Amino acid sequence: MSHTDLDAVRQPIHVARGLPNAHYIDPVVFEEERSALLMAGWSGLAAAADVPEPGDAKPLTFLGMPLLLIRDRAGQVRVFHNTCRHRGMILVDAPRKIEGAIRCPYHSWCYSTEGRLVSTPHVGGPGQNTVEGIDRDLLGLIEVRSHIWLGVVWINLSGAALPFEEANADLLARWSEFDKPLFHGGPDSAFQLEVKCNWKLAAENYCESYHLPWIHPGLNSYSRLEDHYHIEQPGQFSGQGTRVYRQLTGEDGQTFPDFEGLSAKWDTAAEYITAFPNVLLGVHRDHAFAIILVPHGPGETVENVHLFYAVPDTDPALRVKNTALWKEVFEEDIFVVEGMQRGRHAPGFDGGRFSPAMDGPTHLFHDWVAEHMALHRAIDHAAE
Repeated sequence: MSHTDLDAVRQPIHVARGLPNAHYIDPVVFEEERSALLMAGWSGLAAAADVPEPGDAKPLTFLGMPLLLIRDRAGQVRVFHNTCRHRGMILVDAPRKIEGAIRCPYHSWCYSTEGRLVSTPHVGGPGQNTVEGIDRDLLGLIEVRSHIWLGVVWINLSGAALPFEEANADLLARWSEFDKPLFHGGPDSAFQLEVKCNWKLAAENYCESYHLPWIHPGLNSYSRLEDHYHIEQPGQFSGQGTRVYRQLTGEDGQTFPDFEGLSAKWDTAAEYITAFPNVLLGVHRDHAFAIILVPHGPGETVENVHLFYAVPDTDPALRVKNTALWKEVFEEDIFVVEGMQRGRHAPGFDGGRFSPAMDGPTHLFHDWVAEHMALHRAIDHAAE
């Protein structure tokens, strides 16, 4: 167990310090945060659109764990451990359509798309497909709790979190107007960025607008710093909103269709929220997006970006233009988060300070991290 001092992080914003360097560069602390922050609650894993049709299966690695994202025969998206219950062999090693059953390539044990063990050939000897002690009803695939909201597949690896709707009640209430079908734009509306930084730096940077004038001059030219407001919900999420959202237009002046039934607020506003721990969300009158942060170690993060629309068929050229616009914006942040990551190797850096006027959302995220680390350490200490 690590022993980083987090007392200074939990102070009021005008005197608080940020998280110590170890929380960005130390493999031991990374493993501790893996359990305390990413496995304990509801983390983002993928987009439901990654498996669009029944039978579609996609292997994923999350926090070193092999998982299988699959849409079962009934159309329900499920997440399983991607390992056979026999000898632990990886079941699916590349995205594909499951035509019949999920067959283990080692000894051909087979599972339904719902995870049931349905076949154990020769398990009792040649031609004997059953044997005492191998109870198929008890040896189905291990399923991970999952929930789909705003196009994202959220998972709770510990199995101990409150139901998703309870754990994220305030966020669901805030964006209840977007609780309706979202349509992924397809292959032209998804991209991936590999960033050499700790995943938390990407979350911290996303939730504040303070950096807009210098890092995003294009955005700031019409959605200025002074047009933004803070969004802060302790223990759940933080972020920023803008009162000036300008719809993207095509060459002939066309725009994306709006989501139906939105209140007048969204005619001009947009909001950008970090849903703790690792999902960055944006909603607008005519599209939404999700950035799922997948940590690959203390200093490596993959950002999986997905864009969603109000109707299934939108203008392809406009979609491509929108994807390119957001990719440019998100790429503008890379040198910042990578620069902060390198900065965390300076032993004299004490976590930094916060602007009471501008850094509220970031401080709130740090406080959430510190609180959950303290809870995790208390549980570990009690178990000793």
